[in-house]
Amino acid sequence: MNEATKTTKDITKKVKVESFDISRSDETLDLAKDLAKFIKDNKLTTNVQGKEFVNVEGWQYAGSRLGIVPIVEHVINVSSPEEMKYQAKVTLFDLRHNATVGAGFAVCSNKESGKKFYQEFAIMSMAQTRAIGKAYRNCLAWIIRAAGYEPTPAEEMDYNTNTATAAPAPAVAVAQAVPAMQVVPAEAPAPAAEAAAPVQYATAAQKEEIIRLLNHPVITRPEKTKMLLNINRLDEERAVQAIAKLRKAIDDRENGEKAAA
Repeated sequence: MNEATKTTKDITKKVKVESFDISRSDETLDLAKDLAKFIKDNKLTTNVQGKEFVNVEGWQYAGSRLGIVPIVEHVINVSSPEEMKYQAKVTLFDLRHNATVGAGFAVCSNKESGKKFYQEFAIMSMAQTRAIGKAYRNCLAWIIRAAGYEPTPAEEMDYNTNTATAAPAPAVAVAQAVPAMQVVPAEAPAPAAEAAAPVQYATAAQKEEIIRLLNHPVITRPEKTKMLLNINRLDEERAVQAIAKLRKAIDDRENGEKAAA
């Protein structure tokens, strides 16, 4: 018994768990390089007005390399008769030092652009996701900046830019809203209309919904990997189709499991 214990201890000593200490400048630089590679390889950013903002998964990776994990303290329903709205608070816990090292608050509402038809659980989930990103941003923004990205979570940018893009030019808005109908002003030639309406890539909200659905237990790893590799190539229409397909697959598989049980 003693020999077995000794062997286990010897093996443990030989295994080096790679982690970083941000109190040391050399390790901070190594973490920034590691983080930049991980975010780029896994396409964990969202482009907003030409700038790259890191998704919450990238922030979580940065925290995990430092032994800092998020803890959801509470999620409060602050809805009104006219609005479904949730507020979340997340704290960051340092596993190495057994101490709380940060916190973040966030809200999500179905009054936001693109969330009118969200179910209640999705609004509540998004509030938690934003709070996680905000908590990490308050603590680790400089690490993300050192990695070469904007120091604001992508989910927070999605929230802040809802009103900024709410009033495009009338003619362009009509053409983008119903591209399948090819709505073109009578006096404008088709080429000019096409030039004025560039490809509308999937919004941050659509990407977040796709990622949330991909994390469902009934979605297989190959399916998840394939979708994530192509998520930044989706336009808004294909993103809507992908979300609908994922929801149908989840419903069908869940119903199949219930029937089998």
